[in-house]
Amino acid sequence: MLEIRPTCESCDRALPPDATDALICSFECTWCADCAAGFAGGACPNCGGGLERRPVRPAHLLAAHPAGERRVDAGAGGAAEVG
Repeated sequence: MLEIRPTCESCDRALPPDATDALICSFECTWCADCAAGFAGGACPNCGGGLERRPVRPAHLLAAHPAGERRVDAGAGGAAEVG
């Protein structure tokens, strides 16, 4: 099951579970569409993998399967957990 991280790893913009402009790679690195637009070749700057639109978790399933709370900051040369 996807972790559904709450923020963009670059700008820390909130990306709630129903955000339609969130992008992820196969390692679930999470980016807003604005930041991802500047990535070379449209690839994840952490792993080089392709970015895809993050699926929206249906609201009726969030109670049983909540979105993640772990924030990650990739700005310092690699992903690091925040908080």
